[in-house]
Amino acid sequence: MSDKPLLLRPPQRFANALKRHGVDYLFGQSNPPALTMAADDLGIRQIGYRQENSGTYMADGYARATGKVPVVTAQNGPAATLLVPGLAECLSASTPIIALVQDVGPSTQDRNAFQELDQLELFKGVSKWIRRVTTADRIEDYVDMAFTAAASGRPGPAVLLVSMELLAEREEKPVATRKAHLGRYPMDRSQPEQAQIALAAELLANANAPIVYAGGGVIGSRAQKELRELQEIAHLPVATSTMGKGGVDETHPLSMGVIGYFMATRGMAKFVKPMVTDADVVLLIGNRTNQNGTDSWKLLPREATYIHIDIDSLEIGRNYEALRLNGDAKLTLTALNSAMAAQDLSKRRLARASIVSTIATARLRHQEEIAGVAQSKAAPIRPEAFMTELEKQLADDHIVVADASFSSIWVANFLTAKFNRRFITPRGQAGLGWGFPLAMGAKIGNPDRPVFCIVGDGGFGHVWSELETACRHGIKVVVAVMNNGVLGYQKHAEDAGLGRHTSVCDFDPVDHAAIAEACGIKGIRLERAENIAATIKEALAANSSVLIDILADPNAMPPVTAFASLPNY
Repeated sequence: MSDKPLLLRPPQRFANALKRHGVDYLFGQSNPPALTMAADDLGIRQIGYRQENSGTYMADGYARATGKVPVVTAQNGPAATLLVPGLAECLSASTPIIALVQDVGPSTQDRNAFQELDQLELFKGVSKWIRRVTTADRIEDYVDMAFTAAASGRPGPAVLLVSMELLAEREEKPVATRKAHLGRYPMDRSQPEQAQIALAAELLANANAPIVYAGGGVIGSRAQKELRELQEIAHLPVATSTMGKGGVDETHPLSMGVIGYFMATRGMAKFVKPMVTDADVVLLIGNRTNQNGTDSWKLLPREATYIHIDIDSLEIGRNYEALRLNGDAKLTLTALNSAMAAQDLSKRRLARASIVSTIATARLRHQEEIAGVAQSKAAPIRPEAFMTELEKQLADDHIVVADASFSSIWVANFLTAKFNRRFITPRGQAGLGWGFPLAMGAKIGNPDRPVFCIVGDGGFGHVWSELETACRHGIKVVVAVMNNGVLGYQKHAEDAGLGRHTSVCDFDPVDHAAIAEACGIKGIRLERAENIAATIKEALAANSSVLIDILADPNAMPPVTAFASLPNY
């Protein structure tokens, strides 16, 4: 075997570095073209989005569903600006992503070159790390740094600006062999000091009314198994945030469901609210304690003692002073489980029957409260009726994706996290338009698992064009559009807060099924409740993507606390 180093041009050096880190796809519209073609020569497949923002959403869904660090590419200038929303979501939601963005070369900087923009400033507010690479001998260094920045600590976006002049160089230079594989996250797992863990175990063992509130950090750390072990061995009731849904099996007798700002009438966790407000010890895991997750910081009791596990030390104690357990959720929960096993858990065992009874009663009352809408035959269709039937037909390994706004709330409250089901929702920034591209990315990363996506007509209007992308690349996703003809959250929030709403909250009718058919995707128009079951069955059995256009009730509101005062709630 020859020890001679490879001789490569800059585009090939980038492609080789990406391949070494396990990159299988570039989410991009060919720019930078030389880099894209070099990657294609190594078998890295290009997923050509229709707009750059959708590319970042697809990459986001791919990362969440696989644990791999994805790469999105873009041209400089206007195209680069369209990456900003997706990177902002990834920064808030702790999703690693690499953005390789074409940049003007050193000789043309500050000369008003074509589409020149100060991209260092552009990306500063939406990335963990950003650098510009202009010399060939630093390519591998900067690519490795980008993956390290994205996947280590609290994961997030890393941006690498790639000079067009560098990519145009034709000289082949020797490249030393590297062995680092940095394309998976979490990259480096850490855990708190044992003394802190022991103190946390003691607090939980001796509490009168403890609860666990698990956030998206549990999913990002792949710590579901360890959390479920803690729930069982320590007899602890567990609630989750929307992004933490799936951290525990919601059919477990100690699972409280999803809590936050939607615990009003018909909310799945409405009747366990006293367990939250009366808690004396609260264990937060990978939880940002953000506004929606705490119902504007009114839900969680101020007088409780808090224990907070988080990889980001700045999140610990941000809104609730807490015993600090700074570390990776998976490792920290493993250590906490061992510490709990060494405690006297008799108090927890004695309390279990009462907690189980309280949660069982709450679930029964919830089912009684939603019976009318869940079984509704009204037209337009109640979303709850569709979700109830969907719950019956979903597979145990389904990946369920939702857009922000109402879609996430329907999913959180009316579908059950059980077995290996995975739930992906864009709740970092909660912008509209994420759902369908997120689902496409999840499917690309998990071709053997079924993916179902729930979106509203407002959010779906941002990304209709990606139906063609799904068709062109053969990405099989079932997407259900709640077509109620209104920008629902905006309209109802304005009515609740201001007594009236702005004029643009109502849409003209749109036939989404026809749009799907025009893009080569099967479209089904669902107008009557009695056809829900058959329509879902047909869509799930299809061999390619399907869009279900649901004519939904514009007055149907999810259990958002602020909407409870509206007369038509």
